[in-house]
Amino acid sequence: MPAASPIARPPQARTDPRRPAALAGAHASRQPPPDRSSRRLTAPRRRHKLPAGRPERPSRHREEVVMQTTGRKQQEWRNRAIVAAVLLAVGGGALAAGHPASSDAQMIASAMRAAPARIAKDATIVAMGADGTMRTLRKGTNAFTCMPDNPETPGPDPMCMDQNAMEWINAYMTKKTPPPGKLGMMYMLAGGTDASNTDPYAQKPDSGNHWIKTGPHFMIVGADPAFYANYPKSADPDTAVPYVMWADTPYEHLMAPIK
Repeated sequence: MPAASPIARPPQARTDPRRPAALAGAHASRQPPPDRSSRRLTAPRRRHKLPAGRPERPSRHREEVVMQTTGRKQQEWRNRAIVAAVLLAVGGGALAAGHPASSDAQMIASAMRAAPARIAKDATIVAMGADGTMRTLRKGTNAFTCMPDNPETPGPDPMCMDQNAMEWINAYMTKKTPPPGKLGMMYMLAGGTDASNTDPYAQKPDSGNHWIKTGPHFMIVGADPAFYANYPKSADPDTAVPYVMWADTPYEHLMAPIK
């Protein structure tokens, strides 16, 4: 019987025993890897999420803008209050320019006569020019602001006030109700004159509006009505004793003589 011839088998591809069979022969079909550098350039930037309930911190530039805006508003408010204080001291009349201008040293000395020495020596001193602009003559270190006498009024009237009194005056100027619960102190130790003891907005004295002149005194503003009810409210008061000016208006205040 003839010997069986061996069966021819197709040649098998040689495989690397170190590589999994599934990857054998895959070189031809595999695509080149993508360009990761271009993908990195176009990928959207991730933003870190803040924890729930935590507000986002404003940028440094935004903080600086807010601070500058707030500072300007506070300075504008302060200037308005000082202008109103000047008008309050002169009885609401316009400032005239008939007298020669005083030097800064003279105005500082005049302003310091408005308050007790221990307050005046550390107070901020400001002055208003004939054009209505405000100028700081001396920067202070306490809560009081003092102004010199206006030479156009009948008598000396330098004034010194604390921060609460400044807010009260600002309300007076804007014809708003003064902030409640803010007791303020104002000094006029050189005395003062007012166009009216009854009308807060009288422009000049006349026979019917109770023009009044008071010697050295201090004023308490912003108190509750019950406080003022303890003092005389006459339209023509005795200025030698404490009395209420502009009684039964939002701007009533106590006038307390010192000597």
